[in-house]
Amino acid sequence: MSEQHTYRVIVRGTWEGLTDDARARLLAEAADHGMASMRFSEEGSLSYEPAPLKHFSMRYVVVSDAADGEEMAAAIAEDRAQTALRELGYGFGDLKSTVTDLDTMKINRKPASRR
Repeated sequence: MSEQHTYRVIVRGTWEGLTDDARARLLAEAADHGMASMRFSEEGSLSYEPAPLKHFSMRYVVVSDAADGEEMAAAIAEDRAQTALRELGYGFGDLKSTVTDLDTMKINRKPASRR
């Protein structure tokens, strides 16, 4: 069995070709998708600012084979984002991802005397 790593992936994109209905829904639900909604999960969490309604981000937790690396985690998260946005009827483009491998992250701990 191959080693699994857990990745946190932020998928960023721009809204494109939004219908009037989609734009109205995004604006009506903006309070539910602000700074307080930013969390990493397998199903993803969408966040954006209503003014201007231009950019968004989605945060995902992806567990995949360590051998596949961060590129595969980014591809999985982007695929999840595309699927979710299409199901919601939101036009988007220009997706870019930032990936953090939680299993290889170095944690800098301060010595006890400096706390």
